[in-house]
Amino acid sequence: MSLAPRAVIVHRTTEYGELLARHGTHGQAAFFLSSRGRDIEEVRERHERTRGALAAVAAAVPLQWRQSRVERADLDRFLFGPEDVVVVVGQDGLVANAAKYLAGQPVIGIDTDPGRNPGVLVRHRARDAARLLPSATAERAAVDELTMVEAVTDDAQRLVALNEIYVGPPGHQTARYRLGPDDGRTAAEAQASSGVLVGTGTGSTGWLRSLWQQSGSGLTLPGPADQRLVWFVREAWPSPATGTSRVEGLLGRSEALRLTVESDRLVAFGDGMEADALELTWGQSVRVGVAGTALRLLV
Repeated sequence: MSLAPRAVIVHRTTEYGELLARHGTHGQAAFFLSSRGRDIEEVRERHERTRGALAAVAAAVPLQWRQSRVERADLDRFLFGPEDVVVVVGQDGLVANAAKYLAGQPVIGIDTDPGRNPGVLVRHRARDAARLLPSATAERAAVDELTMVEAVTDDAQRLVALNEIYVGPPGHQTARYRLGPDDGRTAAEAQASSGVLVGTGTGSTGWLRSLWQQSGSGLTLPGPADQRLVWFVREAWPSPATGTSRVEGLLGRSEALRLTVESDRLVAFGDGMEADALELTWGQSVRVGVAGTALRLLV
């Protein structure tokens, strides 16, 4: 007997909630913000809109379904099931935060603050949930298959991201490593830099785009559904021992970069989730390429 679908509502603590947790009362939080030239009422109104959206989505879940909630900080400890329909209530970045823990489950993005969020990934309103939830379980649900990026270490640790994966120092030190195609033929180049960024077409609207613009790159950035990745080396440093001939490029579906660590410690993390990073030590290598799974985002 198959399980009924489960609606998993993903959210994050609002700024107002964080202020109350830090300062204890509304009055203390209001005083803190006013001392910095801000009005707490605007923050509280956004909090109430988020609460209203969460309540509307929860009420729209079909009666025969199960439902659960998970906060952003607990995503790495939450077990998603194959029968889940994931409803992300919040900002575009929250969809990316959840995506790395999924394995093909359909995702519905609910925008809690239209006009303030770009709405690239949170494409719907809370009032749409009653219509979207049943359709998400249909065999031919209308979804966009968004390409993801993955990093796999030589000891089989794996990291997946929707926007980009960063490999580099955990602080402001220089990262030293060898970088080259993972084709077994091309020699790797020794480099010293502030890290390497490999990302998708979805990520090309954010951090990757800023690097692309800053470097005056002639590469054509991929689109969200393109099965290609783009990569950049940040601030590569030329020296007698390190080169700068490989600082950007595109990776096709079957291509990958291989980075071999020549520092005491580097990290790899995806979509800004530094708390869920892979630790890389001297001599360890990591392969970065197109992930085998995609984000199934309802249109």
